[in-house]
Amino acid sequence: MSNSRLVWSDDPKENQKCPKCKEFLNQCSCVKQDLGGKKFVAVFRLEKGGRGGKTVTVIDQLPRNETFLKDLCKDLKARCGAGGTYRLETAGLIEIQGDQRANIKAYFDKKGIAYKGM
Repeated sequence: MSNSRLVWSDDPKENQKCPKCKEFLNQCSCVKQDLGGKKFVAVFRLEKGGRGGKTVTVIDQLPRNETFLKDLCKDLKARCGAGGTYRLETAGLIEIQGDQRANIKAYFDKKGIAYKGM
């Protein structure tokens, strides 16, 4: 059923169409939104406050692009074997459970993403 297409859905996000190819966004065949050639430097920090004493690795100052953050968060969670989430604030933010700085550093080196705060 990989050739099937969505005919109708009551989810408003699934009903949005891509402005380029006019397909539904979840079935869009266009190249994913690029970052416009913008360079960024991810900032790492560890947080414990307000989390019941549990450590969370926070990656801040990422581009404010939901598809980029969603894909990056998914890859990091799979690589680290931990839970996590992303948020869109003034800049993009990803939280991964535990002290995962070494795993994320290796991933960022492989992908060529600049970072600081290790």
